[in-house]
Amino acid sequence: MDSPSAHRDLARARDALERGETASAAGHIAAALAHAPTLPDTHELLSRLAARADGGLDLFPVEPYAPVGRLAARAHLLAATGRPEEGLPLLAAASGHSPGLDWAGVPWVGDPALGARIDPGVLARTVMRLCTAVGDPAPAGSVTTLRPYLEVVRHAVAAHGEHGMLLGAGSALARRLGEVRLAVDWAGRGSRAQPSKLAEIWLGYAYRSAGRMPEALAALRRAVAYDPDDLSVYADVAATLADLGRLDEALRWTELALERDPDFDCVVHTAHRLRYRADGDVAHLVDLADFIRGHPDDAHEHTDLEECCRETPWLGGLPAGAPLPAGRAPVNAEPSADALHRLQRISGATWPHPPGAYDRALGLVLVEPWELLALLAHPETTRADQQNGLEVWACLGLLHHGAEEPWPESSRRRLLLGLLDGEVDRVTQAALFALVAYAWVDPEARADVAAVVAARLTETASRPNARAVAELALAAPALDRPTRELASATIRVPAVPRQRGRGRSLLRWRRD
Repeated sequence: MDSPSAHRDLARARDALERGETASAAGHIAAALAHAPTLPDTHELLSRLAARADGGLDLFPVEPYAPVGRLAARAHLLAATGRPEEGLPLLAAASGHSPGLDWAGVPWVGDPALGARIDPGVLARTVMRLCTAVGDPAPAGSVTTLRPYLEVVRHAVAAHGEHGMLLGAGSALARRLGEVRLAVDWAGRGSRAQPSKLAEIWLGYAYRSAGRMPEALAALRRAVAYDPDDLSVYADVAATLADLGRLDEALRWTELALERDPDFDCVVHTAHRLRYRADGDVAHLVDLADFIRGHPDDAHEHTDLEECCRETPWLGGLPAGAPLPAGRAPVNAEPSADALHRLQRISGATWPHPPGAYDRALGLVLVEPWELLALLAHPETTRADQQNGLEVWACLGLLHHGAEEPWPESSRRRLLLGLLDGEVDRVTQAALFALVAYAWVDPEARADVAAVVAARLTETASRPNARAVAELALAAPALDRPTRELASATIRVPAVPRQRGRGRSLLRWRRD
């Protein structure tokens, strides 16, 4: 990898070395590494520092929140002084921070002797931290850059035999890099060498990645037997049962766990997801959004809400289909170019979920309400090929003005209700979605918004474009059952959403 920034830093490092300013040179070398970790010129300068009597290590101290380039530089200097086993955890920390960069693409990491000399427990912990940092699966652009660490594990396994923690951690890394057969082999060997709860979890995850769901379920049940109080494994068992089509059993597992701790985050996320899968009622997703808002410091990152909303009209983005008429704007004025730029910058046809759409529109608080209304009639907004829902984002932006006002008497409510008049068009549709999105984030507004949505659906049910309102109604919180049934009948689809497949998507890889 080459980088103009790296070359500039290297030029400054050379100048500093010529002046004898080694500390300044070290800072520039670390900065160059952060841009291009394998650039030969960078390593040539590092070798000059390594030739010092102290090996140059004092120039790259390890401190909390140390820059990743400094960590990598110290790792290379440790390897140069014959201590590569001490350098590998630092290099892995850099990879965890920026997995797309080729931090480990250097000869000393690929040396088979490293796997033989590094303590297998240290390597296992290093790999587990790396797995946690990069996610599961690893980003596509980082599979190649992370593969050297997998090779270190191969060499270590060859040297150290059946070390259970090393085999399990190696399995977790192999799974993330798409080496599913290797993941199953190592996890199986690890569970036989050192039976434990964690070994069975690693094996269960490996089996899931391989599509071997019955074996995955058996391994996860064994994990529960080791520790019946670990409720996160209950969530894993429930997710696996659901993927086997045994949804009733899956829900019973979540109920058992929630009886013990109704606020255990892994189980709450899984339970709401499976309830929604069972009956398609958006209320489960609204409850999950409320839980997320009330528990911002959950122990694990979860994507259940986003995955449930994905590709569902209004829950995860604009609906597909024929475009509606452009609609009218209540303000006859010319918005500024800056206002249009801000609207275009945040707009898009998709969002993670309604609260995510609401949050993304926060930047429009810098655009005056009259400009947001005027933008509804702007040529860029109303053109037929406009696919980014600019009207939707303009209406969402209105929600962030006067946010301190109580909802029933607020100007934002008044403005959005004023946009609902007339036939169904893109403006009325956008205003109705903004109301729906606000009901997701403010429980006190739900009854009011549900009444507005129900009235609008009843009014338009027999008119053209009624489907556009019905799809919005199915995304609205607190809608009564008769109105939901009317909405479902209007769009002529079952209330239960079509399932988009099975497999690993239901299981959050929480453990490694």
